[in-house]
Formats: sequence, C-alpha cells, structure tokens
Amino acid sequence: MLKIGVTGGIGTGKSTVCRVFETLGIPVFYADAESKRLLNENLAVHAGLRKIFGEEIFTSGIPDRKKIADIVFHDRSKLNELNALLHPAIIALSNDWFVQQKDVPYSIKEAALIYEAGVESDLDKVIVVTAPEELCITRIRQRDSVSAEEVKARMQNQLPQAVKVARADFVIENDDRQSLIPQVMHIHEQLIALSLAG
Repeated sequence: MLKIGVTGGIGTGKSTVCRVFETLGIPVFYADAESKRLLNENLAVHAGLRKIFGEEIFTSGIPDRKKIADIVFHDRSKLNELNALLHPAIIALSNDWFVQQKDVPYSIKEAALIYEAGVESDLDKVIVVTAPEELCITRIRQRDSVSAEEVKARMQNQLPQAVKVARADFVIENDDRQSLIPQVMHIHEQLIALSLAG
C-alpha cells in the first residue's frame, strides 16, 4: 500500500480535496483534526503547553486555540516550540494509522506542514493543493472569522506555494474555476497503477 501526502497552504482546500478521495474509498488521516484532539484531550500535551505558554492560555482547563494562535502566528520561536511538542505525537499517530490500513491501493495523510516538518521522506508521493492567495484569504476569513492581516500572518509561517509545487509529485488547482473531481480522478488512476506496479 502506498502512503500519500496531501498538503498545501492555508485555505487552499486540502480537506475538500481529501473528501473527494474518500468518496473513492481511500482512507484519509487528517493531521489537523488529530492535532486539535491532542490539544483538547492529551494531558502530556497540556503539560507541555503550560511550559511554553503558561496557565493563561487555558480556559476551564482546556487550551484556548485562539489564544495560542494569537501568540504563535506573531512569535516564530513559540510556534517552533509548539510544533516540537505536537509534531512527534502526530507523526507517531499517523504511522500507526497507516499500518492499520488494509486492502486499499493507497492511503492519504492530509497535513499542512508536510514539507515544513520534513516528513515527505516517510511518504511515497505528495500531492500539493494550490489556490490563488486572495481566494485563500477569503476562504479563511469566512471559515475562522479573522482579519486578512491575521490570515497573512499565518501564511508567513508556511513555505511559499511555489516551493511546495516545485517539490510536489502531483498538483491540484483548487481555484474555483477548474473542477476538482477530474483532477482527483486522474491522480487516483495513476496511484492505483503505481500501487499495482509496486
């Protein structure tokens, strides 16, 4: 079974693309959702958060993701500490998850920071989802109720889209002009062929 990564900048529509793959019977590990679960539930993560940020980022015993975001998207050293806390746990969870996937030609790990975290070497192929910057900003403002400045601050902490595209094995354009389904189907067929050849 092939291990495939799906990545892209904030607001490009990675999850939307992955839901199309899921309709084809392909299992997807959503790293961002697992990260949120760890933040909410994992006591070892809570202890690490207290060391990095202090007690003030907790509300009723639960880490306040908005407070954390307000800090890390303006302080790269804090962001690096947060990533050092969460990434090893997410990588371990995704590795265990991949082992459990049976009777499928490939499985997908959806994660914003595949290249930034240096985990592309653990994957057989990487798909990068792209979209125009202004469209990404509009999507995130609508989704998260944040300002354009806040979205741009988040974007500064990710590799530029052109760098990701240059390193990608496959690229999907999610610009609201080209249909996603034919693009996904084309890649799906290639991955099935690769799986059969492997």
